[in-house]
Amino acid sequence: MHRRLPKKGFTNGTFKNKVVTVNVGQLEAFDDGSTISEAALREKGLVRGRFDWVKVLGDGDVTKKLTVALAHVSASAKEKIEKAGGTIASAS
Repeated sequence: MHRRLPKKGFTNGTFKNKVVTVNVGQLEAFDDGSTISEAALREKGLVRGRFDWVKVLGDGDVTKKLTVALAHVSASAKEKIEKAGGTIASAS
């Protein structure tokens, strides 16, 4: 009998946050001294579509001084950006 009844219940799909990731190596597309924001990433074509937030991950290397104005940055990405002379600005 339980096999014939449809399975109903809670699914978390509608409440799930969609996160877009950008690697540190991709930030080399920006000029030295640039400020990286969601709008700047969209302008360069690194992110597109609908999402809840952007997270910067630490894959790759960065050699330019950049100011990252994003709320979510991994620890390894923060280390690489600061090692290159850049800063992490708080974004709301």
